[in-house]
Amino acid sequence: MNFLSVRGNQIIDAQRNSVRLRGTCVGGWMNMEDFINGFSGAEHTLRVEMGEVLGASKAEFFFERFLDHFFNEADIEYLKSLGMTVVRLPLNYRHFEDDQAPFVYKEAGFQRLAQVLRWCEKHGLYAILDLHAVQGWQNVHWHSDNASRLSLFWHSAQFQDRFLALWREIARRYKDEAVVAGYNLMNEPCANNPFGDLPWNVRKNYRPNWDLFNSVYRRAVGAVREIDQNHIIFLEGDRYSYLFGGLEEPFAENLVYSSHNYTAAGFGPGHYPGTIHSSGFRSEGPEHWDIVKQESEFLSHEGTVYTKKHGVPLWVGEFGSVYNGPSEEVPDRLRAMEDQIGIFERYGAHWTTWTYKDVGVMGLVVLDPASEYLRRAGDFIRKKELLGTDDWMAWMPPTPVKEATARLAEEIYEILDDDSITKSYNQPCFSQAALCFYTGALMQRTYANLFRSLSETQIDQVLSSFSLKQCKVNDALAGIVLKYAAFPTS
Repeated sequence: MNFLSVRGNQIIDAQRNSVRLRGTCVGGWMNMEDFINGFSGAEHTLRVEMGEVLGASKAEFFFERFLDHFFNEADIEYLKSLGMTVVRLPLNYRHFEDDQAPFVYKEAGFQRLAQVLRWCEKHGLYAILDLHAVQGWQNVHWHSDNASRLSLFWHSAQFQDRFLALWREIARRYKDEAVVAGYNLMNEPCANNPFGDLPWNVRKNYRPNWDLFNSVYRRAVGAVREIDQNHIIFLEGDRYSYLFGGLEEPFAENLVYSSHNYTAAGFGPGHYPGTIHSSGFRSEGPEHWDIVKQESEFLSHEGTVYTKKHGVPLWVGEFGSVYNGPSEEVPDRLRAMEDQIGIFERYGAHWTTWTYKDVGVMGLVVLDPASEYLRRAGDFIRKKELLGTDDWMAWMPPTPVKEATARLAEEIYEILDDDSITKSYNQPCFSQAALCFYTGALMQRTYANLFRSLSETQIDQVLSSFSLKQCKVNDALAGIVLKYAAFPTS
């Protein structure tokens, strides 16, 4: 395979042909996530609970076999069959370094990643290495494997030094690997809410610290370039890859900038085109959404504005729609997804969908409802929905527990009687702390108990539900991806 590089606003190969990155993200694999995999809380605390309930050996077997089944050569071959050119691999630093042994690297994690890269190379599929969960947590949400609501990375020299050292190690190992399209240094950074989401530092109230943000990026790019001058480096914006206004102009060769473009049209509730009654997902209330609105949203996104201003490539690293809402709205979510990809294509943006595979939320491939895993964990997942433990699922219908939590947040707000607290932001911040963090952690022992009585053979049988041959393909979504991924690059 050819090394990729940047020329102006294009990504090109060694023959200077333009290459368009079109693909998907394998969320939930080497960085597990609650709504993708069907558990609750954070991965690293789940691993502890599984060890307590199953014993260390059986728990290790559980996670290793999960990784084996979730993503392997069959999946790569399938993605290539859809015309995809790239797969983004979200990675948790814990696969490569232990907190008890900083700067000492785990061969097992690198071996697993190397095997997947060999399969990608065999089938002609580029891979982007995405550090999705970094040392000390780069944001306060579940997807950085965060169980604390604290983001320690940005104000800790040790965590930053470990982050830079890990990237040097990754660069050392893969600097000669052309199958690697590049390095996505940090997923969804959020540099200025270190103590958790509070009404004065979320959504429109968030205030970036651009000096700190730019300083870390300069150091990180410099660390990689000490070892590897070949690969593209992908940089995301602040506040979950939405803010680019204070990002310094491109300061090195082979930089691509990545925005995340989730919109209310993909989540609902409500029909598309039509009025989307968003429950706060990137939105402040009901809005009319159609293809004109989608295009306007894309063109006004700070990532789009930044890359156009500086004449550099734009990669929409994450976007997507959900498909487990009301059945009559599913076609609307698909229509919104297709319109979004069409807009990316019209403006020459590279893209990867979120996500490839999950238990039935928004995956291109989903578990069979009759699978062994969902027969065993299905009731647990329903309890999660009733309790509102998955922060990503805020668009789901209200439940008695979520309504009671909202009432308690309202009582707290009224007693405080402080106009400096944004009322509409207080409830989601409170619910996140009470339901996603506390209740999600509380449920982890319950999840572990689902597998307590099983032998290793039985565990393997249950986890084989995640293998491609046992899953269901979202044929409509696959058709949309195939339609656009098969486009020639202009």
